[in-house]
Amino acid sequence: MINRKLVLENGMVFEGKAFGATTEKVAELVYNTSVVGYQETLSDPSNLEYIMVMGYPVIGSYGLTDEDYESTELTVSGLVVREYSKYPSNFRYTHELDERMDENGIPGIEGVDTRELVRIIKEYGSMRAMIANIETPTEECLKKIKEYSVPKDVVARISTKKVWYSRTLNYKYTVACIDLGLKKSLIKMLKDLSCNVVVLPYNAKIDTIMKYKPDGLFISDGPSNPYDIEDIINTINELKGKLPILGVGLGQEIIELAYGAKLFKQKVGHNGSNYPVRNVKTNKIEITSQNDQYAVEEKSLENTKLKVTHKNVIDGIITGVEDLDNKVIAIQYNPNPCDNDYVFKRFVDLMGGKKNA
Repeated sequence: MINRKLVLENGMVFEGKAFGATTEKVAELVYNTSVVGYQETLSDPSNLEYIMVMGYPVIGSYGLTDEDYESTELTVSGLVVREYSKYPSNFRYTHELDERMDENGIPGIEGVDTRELVRIIKEYGSMRAMIANIETPTEECLKKIKEYSVPKDVVARISTKKVWYSRTLNYKYTVACIDLGLKKSLIKMLKDLSCNVVVLPYNAKIDTIMKYKPDGLFISDGPSNPYDIEDIINTINELKGKLPILGVGLGQEIIELAYGAKLFKQKVGHNGSNYPVRNVKTNKIEITSQNDQYAVEEKSLENTKLKVTHKNVIDGIITGVEDLDNKVIAIQYNPNPCDNDYVFKRFVDLMGGKKNA
């Protein structure tokens, strides 16, 4: 039964069936190309204020598992799928996706031609959209969409409010982590490399950071327009050269701003787990997970100390930079333990005193 619709800001309407919460939501519409990992995508803090279109046709087939969340709850504003699987088949699953979406106030719509929707986003760019009940007049939806703007406080909302710790046995280093929308998997990668992690709010002062005597500073990924959180730039400028610094995703963008580079919003961002990236140093191709809407203007790096280390093969977007004189490295993508966790290992080597790691 058709009982829900997706209205795009360009006036296009897609009808389908409801699942998840009964509420209506307006947010920015983006797509994700991953074949698996919908739980990690939907709980990624970087996806706050997004209505997510999943390119893979069947979603929900293996349910949700307590150990696989990237944050404590689901973070997306809405979900659009071709087919929602109501009967998960997975010995590990603890909840159905529909159940958790309802609890988190996230509406979903199924029965949409998501291949067509992905092509529309590619052609017209990311846009605002609304998941609404079928009875809501389209004109009313378009009015709400027009009135919507992406909030400037998304990092403040998603970041930790208090300092907390993630410890490991026989640690070698202490890493201060600025939480802009931290994923659990990134903490695990640091702990696997013998690092204790002290997680601090996005607006932590330098005195607060240094109180924990960190060996390195990690700037996490997260949502938001990077220009909305420029307060952290002073922190980076104050600590670069004094501590090794690693930035991931939004963390790279903030580092680039700290060096005086300029960013732009991409027509279509990168959301998925299969983006090819060229390592400029080795000329090797790495398959990466990415989640970004902004990128650095390459020309604006010319008068900075940042050197390009990685580029997206498809569109040439810069996905890695470094300043080894000041022990600063950054990547736009999310490393994974199988292919490109060497970036975290380089960060650990810098903390260990290897200048040219």
